[in-house]
Amino acid sequence: MSVKQISVFIENKKGKLAQATRFIADHQINLKALSIADTQDFGILRIICDDPENAEKALQDGGYITTVTDVLAAAISDTPGSLASILEVLSEADIAVEYTYAFNSSNAGAYMIFRVDDNQLAAAALAGAGIKTANQEDLF
Repeated sequence: MSVKQISVFIENKKGKLAQATRFIADHQINLKALSIADTQDFGILRIICDDPENAEKALQDGGYITTVTDVLAAAISDTPGSLASILEVLSEADIAVEYTYAFNSSNAGAYMIFRVDDNQLAAAALAGAGIKTANQEDLF
């Protein structure tokens, strides 16, 4: 069970993030979640959206460099320790977490996105601990 995440490489210059998000909006790409990581020269805008295949095509046609990655979406409660519990399950299953970010969905609840070294093993470990994971359709 996984979700498609699109990574968009953008220059780390004034206005470039605004330009990229305007491009996304103008192409009717509905963002569910995003994260941005930067270096001195460029940023990586990671997005979860409603139609990743068409979004990737539009972005590439617009001159953006993109990659698509399968990531794991795990339901998380709004209680102290809920993230720690998820991370402990992954750690006990010997799953490496590369990065994570959160989002709240009005129709699906709150989720953490995890980039892990093995989505299937991670999903199985979380399911064994009673933690719900989601696929693309669940989020939209």
